[in-house]
Amino acid sequence: MSFEDWLNLVKSADKSSVIQGNVRKVHYRFPDGREMAEEYSTDTGVVLRRAWKNKSTLLHKEDWVLELGESIPAGLKENEEMLKECCTEPLLTKRVTRNAIEWRIRNLPYPVTTYTITCSENEKTLTIKTSNNKYFKKINVPEFQRCNFLPKQEHLNVVYKNATLIITVKKPAILLEMERAILTVLQDVETMEYNNVCCENLLGGLMIQE
Repeated sequence: MSFEDWLNLVKSADKSSVIQGNVRKVHYRFPDGREMAEEYSTDTGVVLRRAWKNKSTLLHKEDWVLELGESIPAGLKENEEMLKECCTEPLLTKRVTRNAIEWRIRNLPYPVTTYTITCSENEKTLTIKTSNNKYFKKINVPEFQRCNFLPKQEHLNVVYKNATLIITVKKPAILLEMERAILTVLQDVETMEYNNVCCENLLGGLMIQE
């Protein structure tokens, strides 16, 4: 996928938007039936959360899959009790700032020399593994795939503290340009205040409950 492909896909989607406090929530419905929901900070324009849902079949309702941000709050799955992860299991979260993408993996108690983090230019992925074979994770980076950016090992910054591995990648210029282009598209989407609409109908019930 290229910058232009992603931008055209966003433009082709049916879009709804609502502001709740200092967060703008945008729902996209693409021609192929997929849906995407995003939350943006109205103060910074930075995306706080992004999730996807594939086209549902007749007898199967697809769940939202989180791409970015903290876990979706409890209560979004109807008639289903949310399972709570064991507090000792490694927990991966992802967030973005104006200039960087950051991943945090909590509950990794091994010495800093145990970890190896590599970057695949061809697959546009990050791989984390430990020399004691206790942890392995391959992380896809959709942002790099959407703008066809080839990340390099020297782009990574790695910090380990408080049993948390923090991996940061500075956003390339093409990604910053793509984000600005998306925000320009969203400027033309009619946005309502949360108190004036039925948000559950507008955004399919996603990311409304805090």
